[in-house]
Amino acid sequence: MRMQQLIPFLLAPWLLAAAHANPYETTLANGLRVIVKEDHRAPTAVQMVWYRVGSIDEVDGTSGVAHVLEHMMFKGTPTVGAGEFNRQVAAAGGRDNAFTSRDFTAYFQQVPKEKLADMMRLEADRMRHLDVDAKEFAPEIKVIMEERRMRTDDAPEAKLFEQMNALAFQTHPYRRPIIGWMNDLESMTAADAKAWYDTWYVPNNAYLVITGDVDHAAVFALAEKYYAPLAGHALPPRKPLREPVQEGPRSITVKAPAEMPVLIMGYKVPVLRDVERDSEPYALEMLAAVLDGHDAARFNKKLVREDKVALSVDVDYEATARGPGLFYFSGSPSAGRSVGDLEAALRTEIDRVQKEGISPPELKRAKAQLLAQQIYKLDSMFGQAMEIGQSESAGIPYQKIGRTLEKLQQVTASDVQAVARKYFNDDGLSVGILDPQPVDGKPRRPITATRH
Repeated sequence: MRMQQLIPFLLAPWLLAAAHANPYETTLANGLRVIVKEDHRAPTAVQMVWYRVGSIDEVDGTSGVAHVLEHMMFKGTPTVGAGEFNRQVAAAGGRDNAFTSRDFTAYFQQVPKEKLADMMRLEADRMRHLDVDAKEFAPEIKVIMEERRMRTDDAPEAKLFEQMNALAFQTHPYRRPIIGWMNDLESMTAADAKAWYDTWYVPNNAYLVITGDVDHAAVFALAEKYYAPLAGHALPPRKPLREPVQEGPRSITVKAPAEMPVLIMGYKVPVLRDVERDSEPYALEMLAAVLDGHDAARFNKKLVREDKVALSVDVDYEATARGPGLFYFSGSPSAGRSVGDLEAALRTEIDRVQKEGISPPELKRAKAQLLAQQIYKLDSMFGQAMEIGQSESAGIPYQKIGRTLEKLQQVTASDVQAVARKYFNDDGLSVGILDPQPVDGKPRRPITATRH
């Protein structure tokens, strides 16, 4: 469907309301919240268990333990052997996986609806009965260290992003990589993973999200059967984690074998805490869409196609998070251009927004794009479960998802200009530069200007 045809439907309030009208919820006696979103369009079901614990909860010396425990969750219980979890999901005709973030750890299965009870039994079993065996841990930690080598140590852009984050956040746990520092992984033990599991993997620190062709009352009954017998316990107190105010620009240069230089600019910005009272995160989200939300967005049009100063430019901003926010600009300069040229071009475009604002057509397209993305999620059972789970992980009630869309629609051009003026200044800026070194003896692209 063409975007022009889609816009009237996206703006229809009844459609947004209907999209989020039916989640049902109950809380078991052990503290586990159960959220069910019925969607009867296809005979499938998704189960997701979300634990309110991620790398933000780690301490120095054990970075990466949240991700390590995610791996160990597939290593078996007294009743389900190592690797058997995946085999049973596959035998049921389903798929499963897990992911660790800064703010949460989540596990999911998508199966034919008649197999949901089996998945609930399996997931409940490993919530409190995991066998963190030292013999299973030894080879798995080596797998994780190799994962770090491949995804970070041998990936120049990922290495730059990791180092820049460690620069931007000097005291907040977000400074640590989710996968962990290599020296912490090298010294980690099965006892570390077991302590993490025993501390955080309890029903009162989790919530269960189930979407699909299910009856919520039947799901609640299954939750009582499989999850209710699990005991919870008091959680460690979580102290406020605040990053001190940044009082000047910071920069770092990372040298690594690579084909071309890369620039990352990160500005300290707020994230959504109160759906009704906050306004700036909505304006920042809209600004990101204006600059990089579609093929005709400002950066792609101006910097890549017209001025040819960049091979690519990306904008990234997450409006929901437990910790502080960063608004990222990143890209690689075109041949014959330098990182300095690209940074100057980005600053010029930022300055344009600060001085001139954005146009009504730009704002309209950005709103349509953001809402289109939201509506497309509703076609996926998995997408609906993800939306509910991620919102809850950041402390935003899933019942407010529709309201956040309404608030996005209320953003004005002056709101966007105001946040650009307020937050895009050098006092809250961290800059990361990848200085490419020779790859296999071949000359590399210089970081400095090479104009004719």
